[in-house]
Amino acid sequence: MTNFLVIVALAALGAALAGLLAAPAVRALRRRSVALSLFAVAALAVAAMAAGTVAVAQAMFLSRHDLGVVMAVVAVSGVVSLAAALLFGRRIAAGSRELARSARTVGSEGGFVAPAEPPTAELAALSRALEETSARLAEARERERALDTSRRELIAGISHDLRTPLAGLRAMAEALEDGVAEDTARYHARMRVEVDRLAAMVDDLFELARIQAGALALTLSRVSVYDLVDEALAGAGPLARASGVRLVAGGVVPLPVQVDAQQITRVLGNLLVNAIRATPADGTVAVSARQEQDRVVLAVEDGCGGIPPEDLGRVFDTGWRGGAARTPRADGESGAGLGLAIVRGIVEAHEGRTTVRNAGAGCRFEVELPTVGPPPATDAPALQPAG
Repeated sequence: MTNFLVIVALAALGAALAGLLAAPAVRALRRRSVALSLFAVAALAVAAMAAGTVAVAQAMFLSRHDLGVVMAVVAVSGVVSLAAALLFGRRIAAGSRELARSARTVGSEGGFVAPAEPPTAELAALSRALEETSARLAEARERERALDTSRRELIAGISHDLRTPLAGLRAMAEALEDGVAEDTARYHARMRVEVDRLAAMVDDLFELARIQAGALALTLSRVSVYDLVDEALAGAGPLARASGVRLVAGGVVPLPVQVDAQQITRVLGNLLVNAIRATPADGTVAVSARQEQDRVVLAVEDGCGGIPPEDLGRVFDTGWRGGAARTPRADGESGAGLGLAIVRGIVEAHEGRTTVRNAGAGCRFEVELPTVGPPPATDAPALQPAG
């Protein structure tokens, strides 16, 4: 047992001595090629094994022949180990260089193309991570392009919408200033209408800026959907009567919701105004409310003739104005393409969702809001058409 311990101690001493001598070289290769680093580690292992073997052989007083056999075996094993380490290291280095070349394509138009067969599991995981990052960058780039397009359309639309009332105001002001206006009261009334239109556009822009900046402050309270729809119908009634459009409450259940009543009333008002202006005279706009599992679904259905399928995904984008089926009306009340964007922003601030689809002779806008409990017992009368 004592001889065995001596042999182990001598082998450990020889290996430790070789390790101490080779450690600075290994440390100097920390930032070099992975192939060179693997070769250095293998060389250290071979040197440690050889040093331990020589120390044990000397202590055992082997014959010259036996010592030569031992050293030959050690040398052959060392050469094979070093060759394998060099080959494997070069394979890893080649895979790393290929991955580095592919990594330069992250964020490019063509996207990241992963190497066919990464040599190690770590490089394969890194390749997958780069592929996911490239996909996220591509999605972000598409969103940025969509936002940039929407921003340009908004600026162009707002410029056009501002130019029309401003030109009218200038013409009326010059007529009043030159004394050529025969009915000054009518001019003043029309100027007031144009100023109100401008103020409404500015208010919409300010509201949209608050929504997009995440600065929309909500004052939540428990209210009934019945009351929200009733108030929105009352507000849209005059426009519906002036446009010859019938407003119909097509089934409104008095469900409770925890919302900012003023903001959700604005949502319904925007949807109703949009629907009334898109519906021809003698058409119908229907409002309904129902419960689906843990959601309350408010729906506004109009008679606009439908939205082209390619435009359905852009309806709630800032500045969207629609195609031939939803062109501005002859009365000039075209809006600035902000109403539906504001609707989506307010609903999402309530952790809800907005959708639109073609239905019947028009399209159906739906607003989903979370419920806050079972419907309260109520004897509320059925809502009557507002126009």
